[in-house]
Amino acid sequence: MAFRHPLNPLTHTDFGRRTAAAFELVDYTTQRRSKPQFGLTSVETAAGPVPITEVSVLDEPFCKLLHFDRPGCEKLPRLLVVAPLSGHFATLLRGTVEGLLPQHDVYITDWIDARDVPVARGRFSLDDYITYVMRFLRHLGPGTHVMAVCQPSVPVLAAAALMAEDGDPARPKSMILMGGPIDTRINPTAPNDLAQSQPLSWFERNVITTVPMTYPGFSRQVYPGFLQLTGFMTMNLERHMNAHWDLYDHLIEGDGESVASHQKFYDEYLSVMDLPAEYYLQTVKTVFQEHALPEGKFYWGDRRVDPGAITDIGLLTVEGELDDISGLGQTRAAHDLCHNLPAAKKRHHEQAQTGHYGIFNGRRWRSDILPLVHETVLANA
Repeated sequence: MAFRHPLNPLTHTDFGRRTAAAFELVDYTTQRRSKPQFGLTSVETAAGPVPITEVSVLDEPFCKLLHFDRPGCEKLPRLLVVAPLSGHFATLLRGTVEGLLPQHDVYITDWIDARDVPVARGRFSLDDYITYVMRFLRHLGPGTHVMAVCQPSVPVLAAAALMAEDGDPARPKSMILMGGPIDTRINPTAPNDLAQSQPLSWFERNVITTVPMTYPGFSRQVYPGFLQLTGFMTMNLERHMNAHWDLYDHLIEGDGESVASHQKFYDEYLSVMDLPAEYYLQTVKTVFQEHALPEGKFYWGDRRVDPGAITDIGLLTVEGELDDISGLGQTRAAHDLCHNLPAAKKRHHEQAQTGHYGIFNGRRWRSDILPLVHETVLANA
């Protein structure tokens, strides 16, 4: 950039620094980002650092089952982390996985950007999501535990109920549901209100688009990730604007450490993926408009899903006091739905002074919530 070049006399003036910072900020916030990497290469154990290898153990058209393989992992409790399919890549859970690795054998659903899936690979709906969860659990085998972060709480609970009703030996030993929309009639948030404010036809007309010719998924109908990101950022617009003003000031001052910290978060947050239209629309209709699961009218294909069939799967629900995406009580509703599960198998945790992302990332996740996850897994091993 000309205003950063050492031979430009304006580089060392206040005007030059401000102009350079403004150009860098615009470039940073508007650039297209590719899928981030987990970048987890080792884990600290009692015996010292142990290398991590990312291995795809099962490939489906819309998702890879990713294993964080390491020596001795077979001796640890096996945990399937179901990442949200809601606009961000699974790498948004990097901190979640990093916290789990020392004490668990971790697998994660690594969702594929719908614009990169050729139409010939078929469609993907909420029903297919449930099928994937059951397929992954059966692939991992009996003794697996499952953790759903946010949106997948519904399909994970549905999959567990179906497998429990069938007496499937691969049904999860325990189920951790975190900040999920089990019953969005309780303390509805802005996203819940939006889903209720318009008929499904409005969403079909206004937020669904077609993948352009330049991508492998050409002509596939999708819900663009940037629309979901815009919605999230608008909900906390002042906070995001202040963060970018801070970045602007740091760029002027040449504060490289603060700039790097800001960019590390926003590189992840601004990396988005498109969702299959049929999955998005079915989720809006079934979960947010009809409240089918708590109403007892949720179907997987032509089969009704009954969480009452769950009798021996440990249940931990986690909510954040300040969650503005899944309101307080929405996830806890799973306890009432699993009415045949003994009280000794149920546990609920409300994290004080914590928003949506804080329940699976950051200090409170590591210090307060992660130990509860491990306790739940061990108690149901």
